[in-house]
Amino acid sequence: MPRKNYDLKAVIFDMDGVITDTMPYHYKAWKTVLADYGIKATHLDIYVREGQPGTSCLVELFEKYDQTYCENLAQDMLHKKEVLFKKIVKQRFITGARSLIKALKRTPIKLALVTGTAHHEMVEILPEPIRKSFHVIVTGSDVKKGKPHPEPYETAIKNLKVKKEKAVVIENAPCGIQSAIAAGLKCFAIETSLPRQYLKEATSIFSSLKHMRQIVAFNYCPS
Repeated sequence: MPRKNYDLKAVIFDMDGVITDTMPYHYKAWKTVLADYGIKATHLDIYVREGQPGTSCLVELFEKYDQTYCENLAQDMLHKKEVLFKKIVKQRFITGARSLIKALKRTPIKLALVTGTAHHEMVEILPEPIRKSFHVIVTGSDVKKGKPHPEPYETAIKNLKVKKEKAVVIENAPCGIQSAIAAGLKCFAIETSLPRQYLKEATSIFSSLKHMRQIVAFNYCPS
């Protein structure tokens, strides 16, 4: 299959499940904390809500499992989840993520990171050399409305000072895809966390970053 050329000036990465292989740890932390409150969360419960603010996830899960939502209880649960996640998380990367970032750094293409993770957690998870690869970083701490709202990606594209049609987002979850598309951006989805039936709103779907690089040529054109 011939490679498709894209005239791009910016590539915007999600973090969990696109750069870092951290979703299994998020799931384990969520599952443990939710179980303490009588909610037996499934793999899909957590993975399809990746990228959402934690409070939004809890509102939906409490409703799904017929539990009464309480803001104070939710904040307590979010704190416990964060503490447990930090305790168990290991530094692992999605295959091909670091090499793709390194390759793009050698071009004039601007790079951005958009993650629902809080800024302090992002700093702990992502090594400094990778963080410095991005011209713009937008975390959950930097926006009022998280994914699937378009604000995170609208903020990134505004700060990149690049036209929307000259940028592409790389995502792996429905909320992130919805956020990117709502912001008017092309979105490539990779099946690192969920199968393609959950990623149908993306512009294109790839089985992995390696597969994406086999199909897509990230060309830079100054005009």
